[in-house]
Amino acid sequence: MSKRIWDISPPVAPGAPVFPGDTPYGQRWAAQIGPGCPVNVSEISLSPHVGAHADGPLHYDPQGQAVGLLDLDPYLGPCRVIHAIGKGPLIEWEHLSHASHRLPTRVLVRTCERAPVDRWDPDLTAFAPQTIERLADSGVVLVGIDTASIDPAASKELPSHQVIRRRQLRVLENLVLDAVPEGDYELIALPLKLVTADASPVRAILRELDSIPSAAATP
Repeated sequence: MSKRIWDISPPVAPGAPVFPGDTPYGQRWAAQIGPGCPVNVSEISLSPHVGAHADGPLHYDPQGQAVGLLDLDPYLGPCRVIHAIGKGPLIEWEHLSHASHRLPTRVLVRTCERAPVDRWDPDLTAFAPQTIERLADSGVVLVGIDTASIDPAASKELPSHQVIRRRQLRVLENLVLDAVPEGDYELIALPLKLVTADASPVRAILRELDSIPSAAATP
């Protein structure tokens, strides 16, 4: 029997929310089916931070790698979804500690009752940098969140991104975890091979694991 899949990617279309100043999703038809043309071909323009996406180090480090040059291992494998809904502007370690026993190397945090897939949220919930440090100390190599950034929207210093840079973690943003129970899954969220870009859209999914008791359920 096939394993259950959760699609944790928001829809990407005209009107999809973007960080203020980013290029919104746009599309036009470069060719359309008709006399002398057998196919539809679209042309799209967008910031690579629209929808579910992976930040590359180049996004927050002028000497960092482009997203298409990164090792794919962090984006594929066991992960834990932890619920920290309505906990305020920053996710602190105390909000995750109830599910921190034997963490896998990938952690996704649900902060929203419903992810804002149709609007920009200037009051998005982000990570406290000390929480990223604690996750890295626990062996985590990838963190994800259901908001547009792991730092507050108004931040200019980007302290959590700088921890990611220093500890060499990978990050996923703009996930949709509304329907995902807290627990352990297989994550598949591969960035495109954009070898000069600072970020890449991903089609992020979770797939159920074989029947193994979830460590996240252990107090």
